[in-house]
Parts: sequence; structure tokens; C-alpha cells
Amino acid sequence: MRAGGILLPVSALPSKYGIGGFSDEAYQFVDFLREAGQTYWQVLPLGPTGFGDSPYQAFSTFAGNPYFISLEQLQKENLLTEEECREADCGEQADSVDYGKLYRTRFAVLRKAWNRFRSPEGSAADKEAFRVFREENRDWLEDYCLFRVLKDRFGGKSWMEWPDAFKNREPGALLEAEEKETAEEGFYAFLEYEFLKQWRELKAYANRQGIRIIGDIPIYVAMDSSDAWAAPELFQFDRDRVPQAVAGVPPDVFSADGQLWGNPLYDWEYHKKTGYSWWVKRMTHCRELYDMIRIDHFRGFEAYYSVPYGEKTARNGRWVKGPGMDLFRVLKKAMGQAGVIAEDLGVITDGVKELIRETGYPGMKVLQFAFGSGPDNSFLPWNYPANCVVYTGTHDNDTTVGWYHNAEPGEKRFFRQYVGRQRMTDREACREMIRLALASPADLAVIPMQDWLELGNSARINLPATVGTNWRWRMLPGQAGPELKAEILEMTQVYGRAGASEAGQGTEKNQK
Repeated sequence: MRAGGILLPVSALPSKYGIGGFSDEAYQFVDFLREAGQTYWQVLPLGPTGFGDSPYQAFSTFAGNPYFISLEQLQKENLLTEEECREADCGEQADSVDYGKLYRTRFAVLRKAWNRFRSPEGSAADKEAFRVFREENRDWLEDYCLFRVLKDRFGGKSWMEWPDAFKNREPGALLEAEEKETAEEGFYAFLEYEFLKQWRELKAYANRQGIRIIGDIPIYVAMDSSDAWAAPELFQFDRDRVPQAVAGVPPDVFSADGQLWGNPLYDWEYHKKTGYSWWVKRMTHCRELYDMIRIDHFRGFEAYYSVPYGEKTARNGRWVKGPGMDLFRVLKKAMGQAGVIAEDLGVITDGVKELIRETGYPGMKVLQFAFGSGPDNSFLPWNYPANCVVYTGTHDNDTTVGWYHNAEPGEKRFFRQYVGRQRMTDREACREMIRLALASPADLAVIPMQDWLELGNSARINLPATVGTNWRWRMLPGQAGPELKAEILEMTQVYGRAGASEAGQGTEKNQK
């Protein structure tokens, strides 16, 4: 079934408090999607971010980002006052997230909510629900909360720089911390409780409106994460918990040194011995959060790039065989077939193609990659199989307006020839690119919200291998208005991608 969707990070939603979250604006965006004929809302990873603010380098693969908790909802629950919420207002720049200000103000306000929640006047029913939540999630939650408490105690340093007793999880040191920091652990557990409760309510609302959520998970966990600290046996660490090798990608035409990501690499032999139980747990958790899951850097399951720890660049890495189909047979047995998108961009070998074919998962096509070579380019729409997801660009690409503005002359010429126009503005090129995606054979077409808004590269989400300016863009209140909604609906209907709630209304409705 042909369908359409929009890519918009939760952080990029409008809101009063400096970053998008699970507030009324999120529900309004769901309504916008339904009325625009969309079926999917794709988000970026929802985990708690650290240095660099990247959602792909989270403190936990299971935890949620407390910045997304709706302060308005806490107000409705009598856990915060309106004045206290205003204290957390980091919204001076409505089109950008100021992570430094969030870090300095948001936790102080959330702590006030926690203190009211656990006070004698707090709701007994809510406290019981919180107790049940902690019990049901204790296998990851306890380690995560203790990790956050110790991270605070040691000035935010990576766990690899903690005193040996805590770095190595000596039982006496952990017991001392747990006894001393019970309230602080409760605070971090409370944040996860509120995050999950609010996200479940938002997702349930979206599903009732006919909108399915596409989540996004990195293949790797962050080095500075509770996952790596609490379960070193899952990774290629030596006895002293020092990595033997880390993740990256090799040099290419874009980067002479490659990209040194620095994530810990999995000990796939250990995972196989356990029946891939950690991966089953991880994917099962994600299936509770999302309707579909995009797995980032899928090619790493066929072969991953291993860089010796301590290297300054990724030049001296090597490709090592991954678990391949052995992992996915286990996952399919546990979870079934549907619901995974394989991010198969980058260096795609015959082995990677065979793995994707065998899994049956749809791969990705990015139109911004289509016009730099000839007609055999696999990103050109006529080369698509139906079982794929097409994007104009992803969070790692420039906006399409920015792409066309900066494209090489040959790319621009081929693009104009392809769409049959001798000349066009940057914004007109963006609309033509959207039209190509929607008209393509791909079962699913996902358009970044910045492209529907025809925004330039100041609205770019991420420039890989850089830090400091990424993950900041936000949509302004009212920026996605009725005219844009009607245009999206009409184009979605023309190319047979209208969601169930809008299907059958026909373009004639808009022509009357």
C-alpha cells in the first residue's frame, strides 16, 4: 500500500519552553498530519543526550529524553505551577534549541515536580503506578539511574574517567552510592516514568488518528552510556574495561580521514552465545515505543568497520564480519517480520544487498544522491523496487533548497533534464524533488518538514562529523499553516498516498 509521511524530530516541534516535546503542539502536529493525508510521522532517536546533543549518542538505549516531558502536563497534574514553568523558559530563539540553557534550567524545574510527586500530599495512585513502572523496568532502569547519579557526582565525566571502584562496578562502591543517593535515583526514575507515560499517551492519540510512528535507533550505543558501563561483556572491552576497537567509517570522497565515531563495538560471539537476548530486549522495547523502527547503519550487521582504540582518525580501520542473518532469524522469531526499515546508505557491498534481500526489510532511497551520475544510479526513481522508503533527504543531508543551491553544475543540469524544466529557483527545485518522491514506485515516501516548508540550509538538522551547531533547528509556531496542509493533501492524493482518514476525498474536494 502506497503511503506518505513527514520526518520531524520531536525536538523541532514548536513549544513555549525552548525545545519541542510532548506538549499540545505535538498533538496539533498529529492533527496536521492526519488532515494533510499522511500516514507516518518519523522521529529521531528519543534517548537522553549528552555532549554534542546528538540523539545518536544517548546515555542509554532504553531511556527517554527528559527535555521532551511536557511541563504543561506536569502543571495539569499539580506538580508544577505556571510561574515555575516560566522559569524554565529557554525560548528566546523560537527557531533554535539552546541546549546549554536547557541543561542549566530544566532539571531544576523537573526536580520541583519530583519533590511534589513524592511528598506526603502526592497522589497515592500515581505513586503506586510509579512503583509498578520501576519494577517492570528494573532490568535497565536501576543501572541507568545509578549511572546518572554517579555522573552527577563526578562532574559529568565519562564513566571511563570515574574512580576505579565505580568504573569497575565494585559491589561495595555501588552499595554505598545506592544507600546515599536513594532520592536522586528516584528523581531520574521519575523522569523516565513521566517520559514514558506522556509518550505513550501521544502515540496512542496518533494511532487513533491513523498516524503511525516511525522510530529511529542507532546500531551502536554511546561509549559514555549506562549500557556500556553496566554490561561491558556485550562489547569488545579488555579486562580493564578499555575498548579494543571502536566504530567508524572509512575514508571516502567526502572525508580523507573517514569518520571516527568512537562507539564501542559489540562482541558478537558473546551475543550469539546468549541467543542475542540483549538485542531481543532492545528491539522489543522499541516495538513498544514505535510502530516501525528504522535501524541506522544497517550495513554494520553484515560487516562493521573496526578502528583500533586510540587512533586519531579512521584511516587505519578494517572491515570485520558481523552477525548477518543469524541475528535477524532470532529477531523475527521473537518479533515477527514487519516493522523494520533498513538504513542501507553508504558503502553497500553485494553482501549487504544479500542481507537486506534475505531479511525482506525495505531499504532507503535518497533523491539528493540521484543526480551525480548517469541513469544506472540506484537512487533514481526508475530504479526503485516497491519495497523501499524514499526520502528527498534525511537528517544528515542539507535541506533540498540548500542542496540545489549548492549542487554542482552537472547535478543541477541533470536534475533539470530529469524533471523537464530548463530553469527553476531553489524553492521550485525543492517542490519538484518532493513530486519525484511522491510519484516514485516506493511504497513509502517520507519528506522532511523543512522541505515542505522550502527552507534553506539554516534549517539543516545535522552536518556529520561536526559539533556545536547540530540538532538545533525548530519549526516556528504557525509555520505549517492551512495553505501548506491543503497543498500536502492534494499532492499526496494525486500520487495515491493519502492516509485512510483522507483517502477517497479526492482532489475534486480541493477544486470546488
